[in-house]
Amino acid sequence: MVRKMIDYREELINSLENPKEALAYLNAALHDDDPRLILIAIRNVYEAQGGDMSLLREEAKSTNENNFYRKLSIRGAPKLASIRSVLENMGLELQIKPTKNI
Repeated sequence: MVRKMIDYREELINSLENPKEALAYLNAALHDDDPRLILIAIRNVYEAQGGDMSLLREEAKSTNENNFYRKLSIRGAPKLASIRSVLENMGLELQIKPTKNI
Protein backbone atom coordinates (compact mmCIF):
# COMPACT_ATOMS: atom_id res chain seq x y z
CA MET A 1 0.00 0.00 0.00
CA VAL A 2 1.44 3.35 -1.04
CA ARG A 3 0.67 6.24 1.29
CA LYS A 4 0.37 9.76 0.04
CA MET A 5 2.64 12.14 1.92
CA ILE A 6 0.97 15.25 3.30
CA ASP A 7 2.94 18.43 3.67
CA TYR A 8 2.68 19.13 7.41
CA ARG A 9 3.11 22.87 6.90
CA GLU A 10 0.17 23.07 4.52
CA GLU A 11 -1.94 21.07 6.96
CA LEU A 12 -0.81 23.26 9.85
CA ILE A 13 -1.62 26.49 8.02
CA ASN A 14 -5.05 25.12 7.06
CA SER A 15 -5.82 24.23 10.68
CA LEU A 16 -4.66 27.64 11.91
CA GLU A 17 -7.31 29.35 9.80
CA ASN A 18 -9.64 28.43 12.67
CA PRO A 19 -9.28 31.16 15.34
CA LYS A 20 -9.73 28.69 18.22
CA GLU A 21 -7.03 26.41 16.81
CA ALA A 22 -4.76 29.41 16.30
CA LEU A 23 -5.17 30.52 19.92
CA ALA A 24 -4.48 27.03 21.24
CA TYR A 25 -1.40 26.79 19.02
CA LEU A 26 -0.05 30.15 20.23
CA ASN A 27 -0.66 29.24 23.86
CA ALA A 28 1.11 25.91 23.43
CA ALA A 29 4.09 27.72 21.88
CA LEU A 30 4.22 30.08 24.87
CA HIS A 31 4.53 27.11 27.22
CA ASP A 32 7.40 25.49 25.34
CA ASP A 33 10.86 25.58 26.89
CA ASP A 34 12.25 27.27 23.78
CA PRO A 35 10.96 30.86 23.74
CA ARG A 36 11.85 31.22 20.06
CA LEU A 37 8.97 28.91 19.14
CA ILE A 38 6.42 31.63 19.86
CA LEU A 39 7.96 33.63 17.02
CA ILE A 40 7.44 30.77 14.59
CA ALA A 41 3.91 30.32 15.89
CA ILE A 42 3.10 34.01 15.42
CA ARG A 43 4.35 33.92 11.84
CA ASN A 44 2.40 30.72 11.09
CA VAL A 45 -0.84 32.09 12.53
CA TYR A 46 -0.42 35.40 10.75
CA GLU A 47 0.12 33.60 7.44
CA ALA A 48 -2.83 31.27 8.04
CA GLN A 49 -5.09 34.22 8.76
CA GLY A 50 -4.18 35.66 5.36
CA GLY A 51 -1.66 38.14 6.66
CA ASP A 52 1.09 39.73 4.67
CA MET A 53 4.32 40.18 6.63
CA SER A 54 5.19 43.38 4.75
CA LEU A 55 1.83 44.88 5.71
CA LEU A 56 2.30 43.79 9.31
CA ARG A 57 5.68 45.50 9.32
CA GLU A 58 4.04 48.72 8.15
CA GLU A 59 1.27 48.40 10.73
CA ALA A 60 3.84 47.79 13.47
CA LYS A 61 5.70 50.89 12.22
CA SER A 62 9.04 49.12 11.97
CA THR A 63 11.47 51.32 10.08
CA ASN A 64 13.94 48.61 9.11
CA GLU A 65 12.41 45.68 7.18
CA ASN A 66 15.38 43.36 7.77
CA ASN A 67 15.34 44.17 11.48
CA PHE A 68 11.60 43.44 11.65
CA TYR A 69 11.96 40.02 10.00
CA ARG A 70 14.95 39.25 12.23
CA LYS A 71 12.83 40.00 15.30
CA LEU A 72 10.32 37.35 14.22
CA SER A 73 12.88 34.74 13.21
CA ILE A 74 14.14 31.96 15.46
CA ARG A 75 17.61 33.52 15.18
CA GLY A 76 16.39 36.86 16.42
CA ALA A 77 16.22 38.10 19.95
CA PRO A 78 12.98 40.03 20.00
CA LYS A 79 12.02 42.27 22.84
CA LEU A 80 8.72 41.76 24.58
CA ALA A 81 7.55 45.10 23.18
CA SER A 82 8.15 43.84 19.62
CA ILE A 83 6.18 40.66 20.21
CA ARG A 84 3.41 42.61 21.90
CA SER A 85 3.25 45.08 19.00
CA VAL A 86 2.98 42.29 16.43
CA LEU A 87 0.28 40.49 18.43
CA GLU A 88 -1.69 43.70 18.90
CA ASN A 89 -1.64 44.24 15.14
CA MET A 90 -3.07 40.73 14.79
CA GLY A 91 -5.87 41.59 17.22
CA LEU A 92 -4.31 39.55 20.06
CA GLU A 93 -2.70 40.35 23.40
CA LEU A 94 -0.41 38.70 25.91
CA GLN A 95 -1.97 37.93 29.24
CA ILE A 96 -0.80 36.64 32.60
CA LYS A 97 -3.19 34.41 34.54
CA PRO A 98 -2.82 32.45 37.77
CA THR A 99 -2.30 28.72 37.64
CA LYS A 100 -4.15 28.36 40.94
CA ASN A 101 -6.68 30.38 42.90
CA ILE A 102 -5.27 33.50 44.47
